[in-house]
Amino acid sequence: MPNSDTTIGLIVLAAGASTRLGQPKQLLPYLGRTLLRHAAETAVATGCRPIIVVTGALHEELAAEVAGLPVQIVRNTAWATGMGSSIQVGLNFMESISQPLQAVIVTLSDQPLVTPELLTELIHRYQATQAPIVAAEYKDAHGVPALFAAAVFPALRELAGATGARQVIEAQDQQVELVSFPDGAVDVDTREQYEALLRMGGAEDGF
Repeated sequence: MPNSDTTIGLIVLAAGASTRLGQPKQLLPYLGRTLLRHAAETAVATGCRPIIVVTGALHEELAAEVAGLPVQIVRNTAWATGMGSSIQVGLNFMESISQPLQAVIVTLSDQPLVTPELLTELIHRYQATQAPIVAAEYKDAHGVPALFAAAVFPALRELAGATGARQVIEAQDQQVELVSFPDGAVDVDTREQYEALLRMGGAEDGF
């Protein structure tokens, strides 16, 4: 959990249309709730504030899924241009409602094995090192969930199209702190990936 004198926000990206899956992956069952609800509850458990959920292709349905949680929702009307625009929308909205931020964590709604402990470890590593970026390391890659210090916000705002946070991480490679997270390779983009998740015992209902 962040120290009381720090302001670390968290953005949950949930704007996609799930075209490869053929149905909204944010609404797939997982551990008795949907993937989106699970991701939002995981974010809340870190103690980060504010927490912003960025929607896009769907809005009302996703807003209903996080009802009652201490999160705020913003819709990226340009969601079809790619993840970069969703990061920008989330960050801009967060800064408009919050006191100056020390850092922000970016996470996805379709990485079901992300835990509050992992997100908290990103925060602790940042507080210990003051690195501009603390990223998850998995499958020989560095990516989200990742924490970005305020000094990196301008680079996040320059993201365009389908370019995501990984470009910013790679550009700062020599200054990035890494937290091992092999399960980060588990995401849900296809029917096969979701069925593999079911076989791991994480979801109660299939398609």
